[in-house]
Amino acid sequence: MSSLAKRFAIAVLAPFARASGTVGTPLVRAWSHARLAASITSKLDLSVVVQGSVEVHGSGNIEFGKDLFLYPGLYLETRGNGHITLGDGVVISRGVHIVSHAEITIGEGTGIGEYTSIRDANHTRGDGSSVRESGHQGKAIRIGRNAWIGRGVTILPGATIGDDAVVGANSVVTRDVPPSCTVAGVPARLLVKELSR
Repeated sequence: MSSLAKRFAIAVLAPFARASGTVGTPLVRAWSHARLAASITSKLDLSVVVQGSVEVHGSGNIEFGKDLFLYPGLYLETRGNGHITLGDGVVISRGVHIVSHAEITIGEGTGIGEYTSIRDANHTRGDGSSVRESGHQGKAIRIGRNAWIGRGVTILPGATIGDDAVVGANSVVTRDVPPSCTVAGVPARLLVKELSR
């Protein structure tokens, strides 16, 4: 394409691109909300903002509070008796994976950074069986109210993260995090004992 043709195409298409941002965004949100609501077993409140496609796999045993903000590219999965509960005002950033075979609870007002992985089960190993065929062993994960989970964090089965706690980016949480504390690292270790408010 010549530069003149390219400039002409841009000039013609630019108004449509601008209009699609103002008209298209609400339509994408409405469609994404409707698709998510159809994929879960509980009611999805109209106050939940769904920015884009959410992948739901398994039983759909997921409960959402009110006023959540969900970025695109989320992956939510519940298997067997697995259950996910998200409190009011939770913000989940792009690319987060939450997988439950037992129970995952995220308290109100908590923010979860991009590409975080929260999984409450590990593969088991059976004699002569492959990892894929050996099943899973789950242990509940609980994240308190107003916690901040940084970008790229991994939270492993059985961990409890207290209210107002902060988990630094790219950390691996293998054990409990006390309320109002800051942890970081692999595995995550205590950096600040209690945050002053």
